[in-house]
Amino acid sequence: MKCCCHGQTATCIDLVPIFQNLTSEEKQEVAQITSQKSVEKGELIYSMGDEVDSLFVIHSGLVKIYRLSDTGKEQVLRLVKPGDFLGELTLFSHSPMGHYAEALEPCSMCIIEGSQLKALMGKYPTIAFKVLEELSQRLEKTEQLLEDISLHSVERRLAQVLLDLSAGGNEIELEMSKRDLASQMGMSGETLSRKLSSFEAQGLIEQIGQRRMIIKDRAGLEGVLDGE
Repeated sequence: MKCCCHGQTATCIDLVPIFQNLTSEEKQEVAQITSQKSVEKGELIYSMGDEVDSLFVIHSGLVKIYRLSDTGKEQVLRLVKPGDFLGELTLFSHSPMGHYAEALEPCSMCIIEGSQLKALMGKYPTIAFKVLEELSQRLEKTEQLLEDISLHSVERRLAQVLLDLSAGGNEIELEMSKRDLASQMGMSGETLSRKLSSFEAQGLIEQIGQRRMIIKDRAGLEGVLDGE
């Protein structure tokens, strides 16, 4: 990894919700324990089993968090976008990392040394509360994903994801590959392709290229949710 522009430090800190309630002077304290790095597309920020002692704040780019089973099957857990952070569990545990973090595109990030950040969390409890709030939200999303995989059909899960990704509009631009999307949804890439083709044949969606889709019949997609 190589260093990136030092001027990004303050921007990184301003981007992250856990620091938003700090004054400019307090943010400067955070900046003093922060360094900058950049990684290339496909590069691992850390691997499962690594011992990590820093918080990584994404300034630009996209990072995939995933696990690998003993058989090599990949399970995508989440995407980390600008303003998000990773490595936070090292603030509370010295256990090795339980997942991989891979750059899906060139990324720049700020890195905050863990022990120094914990000292600041003691000084400014709002940082600790915000970290715990973020962790609880991630846990809730993980529990929801497990519930969906256990209780709902592939069609219902796919319809819900497409509606969520559309954010109320009709166009969807995937931030990750369909293979990674399938992994995150707990299905194979072949199953996802087959179900997308089925939705397209029903006139619910139109696929344009590898990552773009148009919702043609929102009521029909919502009907998939109601029909289960």
